[in-house]
This record gives sequence, structure tokens and C-alpha cells, in this order.
Amino acid sequence: MKRSLRHWLLKTEPGSYSIDDLKRQGKTRWDGVRNYQARNYMRDSMRLGDRVLIYHSNGKAPAIAGLATVSASAIPDASQFDHMSQYFDKKASKDRPIWWATEVKFTKKLSTELPLKDLQMSKELEGMVLLKRGSRLSVQPVKEEEFDTILKMTSQEKKPYY
Repeated sequence: MKRSLRHWLLKTEPGSYSIDDLKRQGKTRWDGVRNYQARNYMRDSMRLGDRVLIYHSNGKAPAIAGLATVSASAIPDASQFDHMSQYFDKKASKDRPIWWATEVKFTKKLSTELPLKDLQMSKELEGMVLLKRGSRLSVQPVKEEEFDTILKMTSQEKKPYY
């Protein structure tokens, strides 16, 4: 039986890594995530072909900036073993990695970013994880209906994925 695709939102700060960086590189390992729940989503739930919203969380105005696709399953995040990395974790070992990273492939940059304030005004999105008070996860599940609503709001309905 074929598994249905899942949908995700990945937060990034555009000054650190933006949708333009992903577009230029084509794909990237989504590494440096240091939250256990976000790690679990990447390691245990994200699968090849899953659809992704790229969200700029700390720019002029927080907004959905583009679309991506999961292009490879999670592997141990190499930055946890690198003593020179800000993401080094002395408790991690190659035999027992703690942190995982998945790979995402660029799909599309939105011609106009979809601001957080517009998401907050949508009745269809009121249950979205991103919009819940205190939600800070950098990797979040998105319900299919929420994803479809966002595509409609960005005039991307049925375009890059279907």
C-alpha cells in the first residue's frame, strides 16, 4: 500500500539560509535543528516526496517564501560531530547520533511572500501548528487541507506539486 504524502513547514531565518539560497543550491541538508520534537519529525516521519513550505521566520515580516520537496530521508546530522560547528554536541557519537537532518529540494520561490498576518486572518488555518500560541518548532507538520489553503492563497493551487 502506497503511503500518502505528508506536508511540512520548515522555518529558517532568511539572513542565515533563505529560499534564494535553496534555489541557488537546488537542494540542501536541513541540518542544525536542535529540538527533540523537530528532530523526531525529520527522523521518523518525513519521507521522500513529502511537500514542504519554506517559512522565513525572522525577516522584515515572517512569511511563507517558497515550496520544496523532501528529496532524501534523514541521516545523522554531521554538524553534531564537528568540533568547529556551532551545532557540535559532545554527547553525540557516530555510533549513537542524537541529531538528524533530512534533505530538501527547491521547488518554487513565491512571487510574493505570504505573510504571517495573512495566515492568521484565514479561518481555514486557525488550527495550524504555526499559528498556535507558543509554537516555536522549526519543523512542523501541516495538514493537507492547510497546505491546499496556503497554495490557494499564493495562487499556486495544484501547480508545482500536482
